Amino acid sequence: MTAFKNLYASELSVGDTLPEFALPITTRLVVSTAIASQDFQDVHHDKAAAQEKGTPDIFMNILSTNGFVGRYLTDWAGPGSRIKKIQFKLGAPNFPGDTMVMSGEVIDISQEGEHTLAHVNFKGKNGMGNHVSGVAVLQLAAEDGQ
Repeated sequence: MTAFKNLYASELSVGDTLPEFALPITTRLVVSTAIASQDFQDVHHDKAAAQEKGTPDIFMNILSTNGFVGRYLTDWAGPGSRIKKIQFKLGAPNFPGDTMVMSGEVIDISQEGEHTLAHVNFKGKNGMGNHVSGVAVLQLAAEDGQ
């Protein structure tokens, strides 16, 4: 089990890179996350139906991508962090047999009242290009624990 720790403002600088995270895309992952997000579109669980619609295989849905982006960002910032804002766009589909590698960079650090905010560019790239790219604002955990 991974022990998560909070990332504090004093540990952060503009230009810092987030550690890469590689997510193998499997059929089980695509189907189970589509079902978990109650997306029953056939292109997310039925290969023949997906091929009839012009894709080589089933592919990950946007709700799953959003969940994995959130996981990536909050795993980095720690359990005391909170996503305040997120914007992203989708690109190349995530097909089974590929791997999506998440990466990111701190582009700004600001204050909102007593809270420190980390502004981050991120992307998830697979063998075809960027599956997802965007920006997020995370409220970091307070160093005094509040």
